[in-house]
Amino acid sequence: MKKYLLKYWITFWLIWPVVFSLAADDSSFDRQEFARQVKKMAEAALKEEKAYEFLKTLALPGGRLTGSPAAARAVAQATDLMTQLGFDQVRQEPVEVNRWQRGQTEKALVKSQKKGPHSLNICALGNSIGTPSRGLEAEVLEIHSFDELEQFQQAVKGKIVFFNIPMDRTEANPFAAYGRAVPYRTNGASAAARYGAVAVLVRSLTFRLDDFPHTGLMIYDEQIPRIPAAAIATSQAEQLSQWLKEDPHLRVNLKMNSEQCPPVMSANVLGQLTGEEKPEEIILLGAHLDSWDLSPGANDDAAGCAVALEALRLIKEAGWRPKRTIRAVLFMDEEFGGTGGRFYAASASRGSEKHLLAIEQDNGGGPPVGLVLGGGAKIIEKAEKLEGILSQYGINWIRPGGGGVDIGPLIQQGTIAGGVVPETQRYFDFHHSALDQLSSVHPREIELQAIVLAIVSYYFSQEGI
Repeated sequence: MKKYLLKYWITFWLIWPVVFSLAADDSSFDRQEFARQVKKMAEAALKEEKAYEFLKTLALPGGRLTGSPAAARAVAQATDLMTQLGFDQVRQEPVEVNRWQRGQTEKALVKSQKKGPHSLNICALGNSIGTPSRGLEAEVLEIHSFDELEQFQQAVKGKIVFFNIPMDRTEANPFAAYGRAVPYRTNGASAAARYGAVAVLVRSLTFRLDDFPHTGLMIYDEQIPRIPAAAIATSQAEQLSQWLKEDPHLRVNLKMNSEQCPPVMSANVLGQLTGEEKPEEIILLGAHLDSWDLSPGANDDAAGCAVALEALRLIKEAGWRPKRTIRAVLFMDEEFGGTGGRFYAASASRGSEKHLLAIEQDNGGGPPVGLVLGGGAKIIEKAEKLEGILSQYGINWIRPGGGGVDIGPLIQQGTIAGGVVPETQRYFDFHHSALDQLSSVHPREIELQAIVLAIVSYYFSQEGI
């Protein structure tokens, strides 16, 4: 008997770690079966490339500037598209948004006794006031940093300040380079106006030298007088810098008739696959429906919207039945301050909903290369069970991270952030410019992004966070 008991206890202690590890693992996830289902889904997706079809539909209204008639048409078309795809509870949630208009006049003329008149390619920055109707004319002061602006503050009064700060080409991460240069676009006008500048020209935020100005939001300090602000194409910035070396007293005549208009009503657009077991728990797939007005905003962010819709369609067409609700939200007004995201998070419609994971797609339509997730090591470990599956569709790494303007308010409420990260080395070639056309997005690359988003969102709808 003692020998039997000894043998029993030895066997128990030998197998107990294995039993414990199996119990700790989520036995509901059959990796092999899921991989088989994913393969079938992905093959159909790559054959059809529906994400690009959705991209074309969403981009039909052209530039969808917040509060514009084109943005209103985009809301209607997105609602119709979700309805046609058979999503559940398709609806619009009202959002009050500010409205700014570019106007028809954007001219900058260099006047120099040594060079004669030359036009510059400019565009008003979003939120900028216009010039007087006759325009304004002044000498130009080239500035390379806020520290230099402080140093030369006595020379600023009455001048047009030209912020000539390139994106750092030595930085491998394009968004890091953008982040360091963008304060000059956002805050440069008020910084220069503090010392008496009459307007600012800001070098466009792109690595490339081209003739296309890149717009974007600028913000006024309410304690400082407002002055006009415009972006200048990078090739023109280089030329203007050279001309200033040859003639430090050259002048620029600037004319813009941009203006701020009263707020208007718009909407976020929602559609979902309702969870069969825990419908109140939400996996959110977000992107923004608005864009700048210089192009259809194919990469920023019609691509993100198309990816979110295609991910839902792929799950639905595969016959997968999510335990938790997977919801696509096409937000309005990301570009002018994130009103849509704030309205969504604060809406009474949220009721008893609990958002577990919010994934925002707003880095363009490139091929997927990585997955980011907040919430700590536990969720990363859970996602790593998908590595073998995701690697077949371009995912090379899974790291902590995630976020975005639209899902920021949800994150503040405790929702875990995530994102399918595309390749972005060319993203700022197009960003906020007339170059952000449908031709800048490849159908296969955007489809791969949607496949990965479908896999990840369905997995977490089944396994939880």
